[in-house]
Amino acid sequence: MKKTSYIGSGLITLAAAAVMLAKPFSENLSGAAHIMLGGILITLSIWIFKPFNLSYSAGGLFLAFFSLALGLRPAVVFSGFTQSAIWTLVPALFFGFTLQKTGLGKRIALAIIKLFKPSYISLVFAWVLIGIILSLLTPSSTVRIAIMIPIAVQCCELCKLEKGSKGNSLILLTAFGMALIPGSGWMSGVLWGPIISGMINSVPETQGLVTFGSWFGVLFVPIAITTVLLVAGSLLVLKPKGALSKDAIDAIKEQAAEKLSRNEIIAAVILITVFIMFLTNRFHGLSDAAVCLAAVFLFFLTGVLETKDFNTGVNWDLIVFIAIALSFSAIFNETGISQWLAGVVVPALAPIAGNPFLFMFGIMAFVFLWRFFDVALFIPTIAIFVPILPSIQEAYNISPLVWLFVFVMAGNSFVMAYQNMWAMMSRSIAGDRTFTNRHLGIYGILYFAACAAALIVSIPMWIQAGLFG
Repeated sequence: MKKTSYIGSGLITLAAAAVMLAKPFSENLSGAAHIMLGGILITLSIWIFKPFNLSYSAGGLFLAFFSLALGLRPAVVFSGFTQSAIWTLVPALFFGFTLQKTGLGKRIALAIIKLFKPSYISLVFAWVLIGIILSLLTPSSTVRIAIMIPIAVQCCELCKLEKGSKGNSLILLTAFGMALIPGSGWMSGVLWGPIISGMINSVPETQGLVTFGSWFGVLFVPIAITTVLLVAGSLLVLKPKGALSKDAIDAIKEQAAEKLSRNEIIAAVILITVFIMFLTNRFHGLSDAAVCLAAVFLFFLTGVLETKDFNTGVNWDLIVFIAIALSFSAIFNETGISQWLAGVVVPALAPIAGNPFLFMFGIMAFVFLWRFFDVALFIPTIAIFVPILPSIQEAYNISPLVWLFVFVMAGNSFVMAYQNMWAMMSRSIAGDRTFTNRHLGIYGILYFAACAAALIVSIPMWIQAGLFG
């Protein structure tokens, strides 16, 4: 794996050097833009292949240094740090940390499991409900995985399921999938919300386009369909023939719950209020960032979070990485790379752009295949595509909003564990009881099929809404 990272990053770096020296696109790009394009390629090689175990933020810092050295204004290079999206994302990570620290997330998950009768179907449905409820309280898929997978492992052990068996994988994969997918249906239910909305809204032509309402209108139905079909498909393919032991389920239900703590009550009240504020934005007028920052302040004010939690409650490597990625649009526009990319990509889409079904299925097939190569959370690819979405809209009357489906669904894909950091995280937590590669591949293919089926239903809905010209 280490050898592959060196080879991959080395080849891209050589390509970047060739671009900077030979300037092959000189008819449409200036010399400075060629150099910037080379710097972006090197940054992508760091993000995708992580040579020398470099972090995502290290790649971002390289791009910042490179851009400043080339003469770009700091206001352009660091524009991502000033966007409201990043200041929605930081509190969102604190929300997840709060659920873990107080034990509220685990309490909710165990309480839901205890409500159901012993069967594979009821346990699967319990994970669906747990995923939805936790998505209402925090957009952090990482936190949901950290809460749900240990409980799923505990369920497998109490039910005495054989390691590597269908039943073991079914329970673990359902917990993983439901931590990831249902919350994507609303903007505050997944970290894709602030990331993608920040990128799209930072482009002048699409500023303010992605809101809680527009995200919900485009994605809620296809996400709901995908979730239902994935659950149904997994029960058909992965459900064992034998029944669960009633004694094992009773053992789960008999686990004593500790008394509800003061911090859990405060956390629940604040997080529920935040979600209500998101839903009622049209009445109070406060931005999502303002609501989120106020909530974090209240966590610290009430003692739910302490000073030491500021450093541990947020993955600052992820924040720097995303903030730099949010700056791509400004950097691309400043150097003319956006216009050049539009001149390359827009004509290439012409053969499929006239038919909404052909366009969406063609793009979806491409990005799902591309996810085997872009393993940096798919964020680099999104950052490159977003600045040219207005040009695609102008040429073919295809709204940038339909790309929300493309970005989110491909970003969540997981045919192989290395594609998806949450799949790798789940494996790490589950240890020797984790799902097998074969079962993960089956679950990933079921997910792709469910996404395709969701598209068949959603495209007519999007046409009716005027998202296709």
